[in-house]
Amino acid sequence: MKNDNGSNKNGGSDEQSSSNESEQISPAEYLRVVKAHLMKGRHQEAYVFLQQAAVVYPEDPFILSYYGCLQALVDKKYRTGVETCKRAIVLLKKQSSSGEDVLYPVFYLNLGRAYVAAGKKHLAIEVFNRGLRYDNGNRDILQELRALGERKKAPVAFLDRSNPINKYIGKILRKSKKSS
Repeated sequence: MKNDNGSNKNGGSDEQSSSNESEQISPAEYLRVVKAHLMKGRHQEAYVFLQQAAVVYPEDPFILSYYGCLQALVDKKYRTGVETCKRAIVLLKKQSSSGEDVLYPVFYLNLGRAYVAAGKKHLAIEVFNRGLRYDNGNRDILQELRALGERKKAPVAFLDRSNPINKYIGKILRKSKKSS
């Protein structure tokens, strides 16, 4: 039913209400735009776009994964960002068939980046290594690990890194490398 101004009783025109339904952006399109922003280093713009996407698709694991990562990086909401990334992994595992394991590295990459932003380097390294179990040649994860300066293994692997024996052997090995 139209009013005098040409709008229907819901306040919008018939054309607007039918075009809004057909104009809904798909999750893949949201992610395409977000990735384009991220490639250009425009994290804030990507985050704003993901906020919209998370409202429209609150159960989409891909949107949640990127959203959680940017919550930590851009908005400094570290705990929420990490939890959102973890939730995305759980949702992906629930929704996926066994053939979608190749997608997991991206989810662990985003979770690891959220941990890095939160200052939790040890957890970030664990998560990045978990992602490498699905794709041991993932360039993004390997780059993140290099940037973190992953520590070498302890000289005596079955002892804790803080054990005095490992500390002493480590010092000796470093001195021998410097003198070479």
